[in-house]
Formats: sequence, structure tokens, C-alpha cells
Amino acid sequence: MTTDFDHAADVVRQYDKDRYLSALLAPQTHRPALLALYAYNAEIARVREIVSEPLPGEVRLQWWRDLLEGTEHGTAAGNPVASALLQSIETYKLPRPALVAMAEARIFDLYDDPMPSLNDLEGYAGETVSGLIQLACLVLNEGKDAGTATAAGHAGVAYCLTGLMRALPWHASRRQLFLPRDVIERHGLDPESLFRGETTPQLKAVLKEMREHVRHHLGRVGDFANQVPEKCQNAFLPLVLVKPFLTKLEAEGFDPLRQAAEISQLRRQWLLWRASGQIFKSL
Repeated sequence: MTTDFDHAADVVRQYDKDRYLSALLAPQTHRPALLALYAYNAEIARVREIVSEPLPGEVRLQWWRDLLEGTEHGTAAGNPVASALLQSIETYKLPRPALVAMAEARIFDLYDDPMPSLNDLEGYAGETVSGLIQLACLVLNEGKDAGTATAAGHAGVAYCLTGLMRALPWHASRRQLFLPRDVIERHGLDPESLFRGETTPQLKAVLKEMREHVRHHLGRVGDFANQVPEKCQNAFLPLVLVKPFLTKLEAEGFDPLRQAAEISQLRRQWLLWRASGQIFKSL
């Protein structure tokens, strides 16, 4: 019989393959809860893709917030991901406010407003990706705080910014702008040129600064690596893909608006497997 956790695993396998593969390398005892967390993240991250207007998207996100705050309309029994998440929260005493904050941050995804500043973008990354890494650490540490918040904070920013740069052609095609306004203005980039698909010197300058910012945060992760218990390292495993993606993004002749910065699935699997158990040596 298919369980709620089996369904959650299927969601992660379909929509977040890298975290799915990393979870397969985690201890079997904690794997179901990890996949429940990652499935929740996948569900709220793809809300914009399954609605035609922002308001229905806000309703979907509000449903998750109500569920987590105990004021859901109806039961979670009809939603296997929600059921698996609630069971994981109970087992590992996961902090519901952190999960609520993840859903609240995703409201930004529903609109085409520009990201106001680099500081705001870091905040967005913190609520979404960093928060997810920290929650995964709690699962891997059997519900106890392992002192990984600072490392998770930097790791989330590095991973999030890399993903947003990889998704630039897709976001630009729908006039969605995650690049921070202050960085755009600093380099004189006209957003309309971005939406027209023009890879200008100004855009290249913006993206170069963003890649430097990613590398800064990767370095900071290394600075705090000794504070991450070995049992929690799996939560950081997808981070080993950041440098290979950066290499693709800054390759000579790469067009950030017309090409996808991709790594073959086989190579991703190999990188994750090789780094398992020694993640911070691979950054």
C-alpha cells in the first residue's frame, strides 16, 4: 500500500531531483521525514506554475499556513504531503513558524515585482532555502538543535542565488525579476533589455557580482563547517553542485538568457555520491 511518505517521495523525485538524490544518501531512519520536508518545499515553490493569477496562488499558500498554524479548513487527510509533513513535525518537534515563514516568503513568487535589494534577496533565500536546510538538520539530529543555523544561512543563500541565475531565461520570459534592484542600478542594467532577451554588458556585470556573492557565502559555509555535526552534513549535500553550476554559468560564450546551465543527471548523482560524508571538503 502506498503511504503518505511514499507520495511525498514521488513529489520530490519529480520536482526536486537533487534533494531527492541527496535524501537517498541520508540515514534510512530519517529519510521519510526529510522527503516530507522537501515535498512541502516543492509544493509551495511550484504554486506559481499551477495557477493562472496571483490570488489563487495566495489562497494555496494560505492553506498551508493555516494547516501549520492549526486553523486549516477541513482535514489534511486528503493531501498526502500535508499528512506526511504533520507526522514529521510531531516526530521531530519541528518549529512550525519556520515552515510558515517558508510559505509566506513564496508570496513574492506570485508577482512580477522586482526584488528590492540584495539584502531582501538574502532574506528571501534565508526564509526559503536556508530555513529548509536548518529544518533538515533538526531531522538528522533527531529533533535537537545542532548549532547549524549560521552555516545553513550561508549555504541557503549560495544555493538559492545559483538556482535563480540558472532560472534566469525562464523568469525573464515571464517578466519576473529576482535580480536585486540595487545591483541592477549599480551596473546600469535596463530590465526591459533583460525581458527582450538581450544579453548586455550590464547584465553580465550584474551576474558577475551575483556569482561573487555566491562564492563569498560558500566561503562562509566553510568557515563554519566545524560547527556542523557529521550526522547533519546530508542537509548540506546539494551544495556540492553550486561550484559546477557556477563554472557553467561563467563559461566563455555562455548566454545566460538563451542557454541552460545544466549538468547531466549522471554527473550530478556522481558528485552527490562522492561528496556524501565529506561535504565540506568538496566545496
